[in-house]
Amino acid sequence: MKTINVVAAILKNEDKILIAKRGYGEFKGMYEFPGGKIEKGEKPQDALKRELLEEMKVNIDIDYFFYHVHYKYPDFILEMDCFVCHLLDDHITLTEHMDYKWVYPDEDNILWVPADVQVIKEIRKRGV
Repeated sequence: MKTINVVAAILKNEDKILIAKRGYGEFKGMYEFPGGKIEKGEKPQDALKRELLEEMKVNIDIDYFFYHVHYKYPDFILEMDCFVCHLLDDHITLTEHMDYKWVYPDEDNILWVPADVQVIKEIRKRGV
């Protein structure tokens, strides 16, 4: 089974985190932590900065590594490194997502992409 290595940003602003609504694919309309695939030879932190610049037109600083997700989808295995980050820009321009919002981590009415459920549970358990 194919393994896909990705990175995700837990963008923090005071007590809220940013989540983005997927605009394409099987999980269109579900929320996720923004990020994307790591290219061959790329460091995870560099991939995360590149992906957020491409998908949201923002620059970020990475504060620290938070959590690793190993999730088995029917067709592939996802390996996802999640980093707590903050925005360096005060504007967001979406290029691949339908929407984004700042939420409190304990909000329950959010339809998450399956692999991201592990991340929000860990955030609720130990904070960011």
